[in-house]
Amino acid sequence: MPERMEDGRAPTLGARLLWFAGLWLAGVASVGLVSLAIKWALR
Repeated sequence: MPERMEDGRAPTLGARLLWFAGLWLAGVASVGLVSLAIKWALR
């Protein structure tokens, strides 16, 4: 995450929380998809 936004202001706490929530959801989704693929391949 860049320390400065395009207009020069520091990112707000809400923007940081949304950024981290998005990264966390992407990680959970990728782990879930990989585990599903492994289960499907090993069934």
